[in-house]
Amino acid sequence: MLSYFVRRFLLIIPTFIGCTILVYAILEYTPGGPFERAMDMAQQAAAQRGEGGGGGGGYQVQVPEAAKEELRRYYHLDKPVWKRYALWLGNIVQGDFGESYVYGDPVLDVIITRFPISIYFGLVGFLLSYGICIPLGIIKAVKHSSTFDFVSSVLVFIGYAIPGWALGAVMLVLLGGQLGWFPLGGFRSTDWEYLSFWDKVWDQFHHSVLPLIAYMIGGFATLTILMKNSLLENLGQDYVRTAFAKGLSEKRVVFVHALRNSLIPIATGLGHFLTLILAGSVLIERTFNIDGFGYLGYRSAVERDYTVVMGILVFSVVIKLLGNIFSDMLYAIIDPRIRFR
Repeated sequence: MLSYFVRRFLLIIPTFIGCTILVYAILEYTPGGPFERAMDMAQQAAAQRGEGGGGGGGYQVQVPEAAKEELRRYYHLDKPVWKRYALWLGNIVQGDFGESYVYGDPVLDVIITRFPISIYFGLVGFLLSYGICIPLGIIKAVKHSSTFDFVSSVLVFIGYAIPGWALGAVMLVLLGGQLGWFPLGGFRSTDWEYLSFWDKVWDQFHHSVLPLIAYMIGGFATLTILMKNSLLENLGQDYVRTAFAKGLSEKRVVFVHALRNSLIPIATGLGHFLTLILAGSVLIERTFNIDGFGYLGYRSAVERDYTVVMGILVFSVVIKLLGNIFSDMLYAIIDPRIRFR
């Protein structure tokens, strides 16, 4: 098994290179990159100074060839694509992610400032989802085919069918706009740093309720039904019938014998705990005006901030690969029947 995980770790390198090469090539051949943006800015600046024969037309001003060549050298466009990728990869290995074309700050600083927001919503959403869905799935399995099981299934699947961003928009209008119970978006109040400790706690809670509901609503059905079906499957096994035949109480059979094995498929999801840093939804963050990790990636792609896009890709690929390996490790530890070769 050790050799299996060693190979998995070694496969991170070619997988990382393959993913980054593909995205890097797409970005390089997509029009409207940083070079074109710099050219447009140079033309506008020249037009404002009254240069060229275009009068106030602005875009008719021609940038000198020397300036164009200097820009090409600055963006390494004077080199072939494979050399540019090799140069970028070498800088990444050294921890140099470059500088953002839009923000003007180092890419690493731009990304790291969004980590606390993503970690907060990912961690809280993770704990709430497991804390609610596991007990709910257990109750649904024990009370299978009851009125509670039917009603809860209907509500869970209705929530699954509603997009999180759409629900968030409705909640903002009704609970935030009309009733004024919650703020109209944002991660915290503008004066959060000047509040007392308990006021900070309340302010953070107040701003988090609606986004967390929108974040978690889609995953409730999957986790709840997985817990229910897993427990139902184990309740029908021979060892459970044997436990009942020995005279053990239903509570002991369910919570001591059947539940332990039923948690195996649920517990393996803990391996994706590392991906919490990437938690978030572009549409939900846009709806609630939260400047998180997902919205940063969307804005960077739209504004052609390719250095930030590639920086986000690096973190995404590495963290997801490590999360998958960690999930397999947990699976092997929890279930002794699993042996990887």
